[in-house]
Amino acid sequence: MRLGVLDVGSNTVHLLVVDAHPGARPQPAHSHKVEIRLAELLDDAGAVTPAGVERLLSVVNEAVQAAEDKGCEDVLPFATSAVREATNADEVLARVKAETGVDLPVLSGEDEARLTFLAARRWFGWSAGKLLVLDIGGGSLEIAYGIDEDPDAAVSLPLGAGRLTSGWLPGDPPDPLDIRALRRHVRTEIARTVREFSRFGAPDHVVATSKTFKQLARIAGAARSADGLYVQRDLSRKALEEWVPRLAEMTTAQRSTLPGVSEGRANQLLAGALVAEATMDLFGVEELEICPWALREGVILRRLDHLPTPGTAPA
Repeated sequence: MRLGVLDVGSNTVHLLVVDAHPGARPQPAHSHKVEIRLAELLDDAGAVTPAGVERLLSVVNEAVQAAEDKGCEDVLPFATSAVREATNADEVLARVKAETGVDLPVLSGEDEARLTFLAARRWFGWSAGKLLVLDIGGGSLEIAYGIDEDPDAAVSLPLGAGRLTSGWLPGDPPDPLDIRALRRHVRTEIARTVREFSRFGAPDHVVATSKTFKQLARIAGAARSADGLYVQRDLSRKALEEWVPRLAEMTTAQRSTLPGVSEGRANQLLAGALVAEATMDLFGVEELEICPWALREGVILRRLDHLPTPGTAPA
């Protein structure tokens, strides 16, 4: 069957179309992505602005049309932290349903962490042992740990790269005092969660998903995305620690010239690097591996798990 997953995230609205059936690896067929930076389209009260709502409606309509054009049998929509934490979330969701026909479920932060963990587990397999999975989005940081497909611990922290950039780093380049204040804030928030995970022991493998980690790995020397999904890409804490002060001195325009860094995400890269560095440091991670699959794939895999396998009758 051809499935679409519609991810209304803090940075982008992304429709991923895959050909899939139970027991098989989902095969990407089409990707439709529009950057809207919803996390930055909030007013002082934390509500999505009227302009932001109109932009969201337009982009969701585009995605619905793209899914129809590509022959999707079903579309699995969801929204993450930007919508989840907006003070007018109910109003926004009601308008999306009324004007696009999309009933948009909102994932909890823990659900995000668990579904991302599922995707990483399926990608690396059982031989990877105990996994620690890290994901930096536009609005939140997800951390999950476990040996099975459902993690033993999963948390979501309000430490997304877009959220932190708009709230803490107004300058271009940012003021060193603002960077220091953000660094303290990030480390304090993450440190509160370390004990919850440390009781399970050291992980056998640490992996990271998300555009932020992929870009950080790329500027630190990892292979290009054009080299394919199956090329191993790693990020060491040492390399990251060398890059953080360099990123702090750069303007957004300068960061956008770095390998693998998109113009739309360049302004968020420093905040994301501070979160990545703090997480690796406080969890004692010297090196991690980039996982090509993340939340969208986790949503698809969970849906496939609930379908009858070929040749069997539905329960």
